[in-house]
Amino acid sequence: MSIPSLNDIQKAHRRIVSLIHQTPVLTSSSFNAIVGGQVFFKCENLQKTGSFKIRGASNAILSLSDNEREKGVTTHSSGNHAQALAYAAQSLGIKATIVMPDDAPSVKKKAVAGYKAEIRYCSPTPEAREAMCEEVQRKTGAIFIPSYNDNRIITGQGTAALELLKLHPDLDIILTPIGGGGLLSGSVIAAKGINSNIQVIGTEPEAANDAFLSFKKGELILVNKPNTICDGLKTSLGDLTFAVISSYVTDIVTVDENSILQAMRYIWERMKIVIEPSSAVPVAALLSGKVEAHNKKIGIIISGGNVDLDHLPWHQ
Repeated sequence: MSIPSLNDIQKAHRRIVSLIHQTPVLTSSSFNAIVGGQVFFKCENLQKTGSFKIRGASNAILSLSDNEREKGVTTHSSGNHAQALAYAAQSLGIKATIVMPDDAPSVKKKAVAGYKAEIRYCSPTPEAREAMCEEVQRKTGAIFIPSYNDNRIITGQGTAALELLKLHPDLDIILTPIGGGGLLSGSVIAAKGINSNIQVIGTEPEAANDAFLSFKKGELILVNKPNTICDGLKTSLGDLTFAVISSYVTDIVTVDENSILQAMRYIWERMKIVIEPSSAVPVAALLSGKVEAHNKKIGIIISGGNVDLDHLPWHQ
C-alpha cells in the first residue's frame, strides 16, 4: 500500500490553488485564556462549498485524464463531499452524478442541486449508497471519486495543514476531527513532513468512536449506526487512512455529545463564525481537557460550516 508524501501534498496544492480559497487563520484571546495556550483556527468553514472537502475533490478531478473527465464523475455522500465534488465538477465543466441518502441535511441537498449536479436519492444505508453508485457507474461510465480512502483525496485534504504550517511553522500540536480519516491522514503527512516533532491528534465523538477503537487495538473496527450530531463523522476509516493514521498519528481522543454542542455554541458566540458540529469536536477536546494545551501552540482545522439553520442542535 502506497502512502503519500509531503511532496505529493505540495504538488496537490499547486494543482488546486486556483480552485480553492486560502482560508484565514483566526485566534481568540478568550479561548486562549480558557485553555492556557495559543490556539490557531484554520477556518475551512470559510472555504468554497463551506468545508475542506473541496481540496480533495478538486485534486481528484484534476488528476483524471481528459478521457476520464469526459465520462463524468460520481460519488455517494451525505453532504460535504457531495457539495465539493459537484462544485469542482461544475467549475471544470464536467458532469457529476451524486448519490445521496434521502435523510441527508436539506441544506446540503440544496447546495448539491445548486451546483447543477444530478442527484440520485437512496435509502440511508452504506449498502444502498454503494449499490446505487455502482449502478450509475455501469450506466454512464462515470469515474467514482471516493470521499476519503484515496491518495488523491488525502493529499488534497493535507493542503489545509500545509497552509496552516506556512503561517505558523512552530506549532506543537495539530488537531482535526476524524470521520473517514482523509483530513487527519493528509494533515499528519504534511505536518510530520515539515516537522517530525509536531504532535497530530485526531478527535472523535464518543458516539462514533470507530477510529479511537481501531487506533487503540491496532485493527480496523467498524461502528454500526453511530448516533451523533456530527453527521460528517459517521463514516468509518478505510484501509488506507487507517494505515496512515496508525503509522503517524500521535493519539485519538473522544468527546461526548454535550461537550461538542457547547464547543460549537462557544465558537458561534465568541468568535462570531458558523461552524458545524463536526468542526466543534477538536474544540471540545481542548475545552474539556482531553488534550493538554497549557503553554502550547495548537492548530485546529475547522473542517466546515454547513449547518441546517432550521434545525440548530441546541434547539432540538
